[in-house]
Amino acid sequence: MYDDFPAELTTERLSLRRWRPADAEDYRALWAERDHRAVRRIDADGNPTVEEVRGWLTDNPLAAEPGLGLLPIELRSTGEFLGYCGLTVGQATYDEPEIAYELAQRAHGHGYATEAARAVLEAAARTGRQRLWATVREWNAPSFRVLEKLGFKHSGRVTEDAERGNSIWMTRRLDQL
Repeated sequence: MYDDFPAELTTERLSLRRWRPADAEDYRALWAERDHRAVRRIDADGNPTVEEVRGWLTDNPLAAEPGLGLLPIELRSTGEFLGYCGLTVGQATYDEPEIAYELAQRAHGHGYATEAARAVLEAAARTGRQRLWATVREWNAPSFRVLEKLGFKHSGRVTEDAERGNSIWMTRRLDQL
């Protein structure tokens, strides 16, 4: 019903591509930097390990459901790993997936998340989908700024979580690109 989300995207400064087993250390490092309220973090026993992450990336180099993908982001000029961006079912649906992105702290404040997410948004529209979702913890002001730049609006839906912070559901129609 939908075209597959592309496994490679390019912007002026960035390349997004399939995961490689060699990305495991960089991907795990993102987990280590996450806010203490995040659901997926390195646990007290050090899990997931680099080898566990490498196994995930080997088994599923798009790190998402078939037809979707979370793609690592690299600087085109140097190949430096910055984070990832793409589409996943997440808390949404296959027909109306979530856009997701995460950047290493050293990559914050340079517009990379907005640039990568804009490319993903445009690619999502080309798959034939009509709408995307994003869920953002209420304390994550930088993610709200990225989504607002991309035209996402508050949907009025909130998933309450007193421990980690409420998730605010943002949405974007793709037929308005």
